[in-house]
Amino acid sequence: MGLYRKLYADFEALFLGYATLAIILTSCLGGAAAMVILMNGHDPVQMVQLFLVVAVCMWYNTTILATMKPKFVFNSLLVSLSVCSVLFVINGLQLL
Repeated sequence: MGLYRKLYADFEALFLGYATLAIILTSCLGGAAAMVILMNGHDPVQMVQLFLVVAVCMWYNTTILATMKPKFVFNSLLVSLSVCSVLFVINGLQLL
C-alpha cells in the first residue's frame, strides 16, 4: 500500500496535469488494445473484450469531465490501465 499512497499523493498534488496526461495514456493504450483485439477476429468474444476496453476508457474520461474527487479519478485510472493492459497482453500473445 505504500506505493499506492505515494502515487496517489503525487497525483492529487498535481491533479490537473496528471489527469490530462492520463487521458492521453488511456486513449493510446485503449486504442492499441482495441487494435490487437480486432486483429484476432470479430467473434462475440472479441466484441465483448472491445466493449470492455471502450467502456473503461470512456469511464475514466467521464470521471475527469464530471470533475469527480481525485481519489475516484485515480482509482478509475488504475482500473482503466489494468483492464487495457491485461487485454492487450492476452490478445497480443494469441497473435504469436
